[in-house]
Amino acid sequence: MTLLHAIYLIAISAEAASGALMSMQRRMDLFGIAVIGTVAGLGGGTVRDILLGHYPLGWIAHPEYLLFTVGSALTAALLANRFQRLEKAFLILDALGLVAFTVIGCEIAAAANVHVAIVVLMGMVTGVFGGLLRDILCGQVPLVLRRDLYATVALMTGVLYVGMLHFHVNREMATAMAISVGFIIRLVAIRYSLALPVPEVEAHRFEDERSSDVG
Repeated sequence: MTLLHAIYLIAISAEAASGALMSMQRRMDLFGIAVIGTVAGLGGGTVRDILLGHYPLGWIAHPEYLLFTVGSALTAALLANRFQRLEKAFLILDALGLVAFTVIGCEIAAAANVHVAIVVLMGMVTGVFGGLLRDILCGQVPLVLRRDLYATVALMTGVLYVGMLHFHVNREMATAMAISVGFIIRLVAIRYSLALPVPEVEAHRFEDERSSDVG
């Protein structure tokens, strides 16, 4: 088993567990927990493969991945009562899945000989779309659309990974470094509520524009 394959199994398991914890907060049954966990674990890679024209999709070519996601989701559900704070466990698992999937997405896109900008973009897509679909199905405002750093962390992780490969850093070293740095940045962003600037627009301006449109 290669390092990247091992990281992939860890990533889909972590994201599946994060999906299980969120679906439990929505009081879903075991079937719902398994579905949300599978979507969270495999959704990002599925979107990436569709965009790159990779067929069959990864989990269709390797149906054992479904066993990992369903198993991880149900295990997380059974052990959830042992977590003192579900939200903290959810955020840690999601952060790990985010950066690991980003590196994997970059590697797969690079193998398709696409432009370096697309390589980084596909890494970000792989990192964020599983969580995006999970949040939508659970009726939650997606993490990627909130103020704290999320997609930005995936982007930075992808750029760091691709940059190190460009300068001929050992692939395994680049993988470990990119995942470690990205994971730390995400945890720091959560701890200190770091966010990109949000443009402020006075509310009365929108009210005036609506009034003029009605008039």
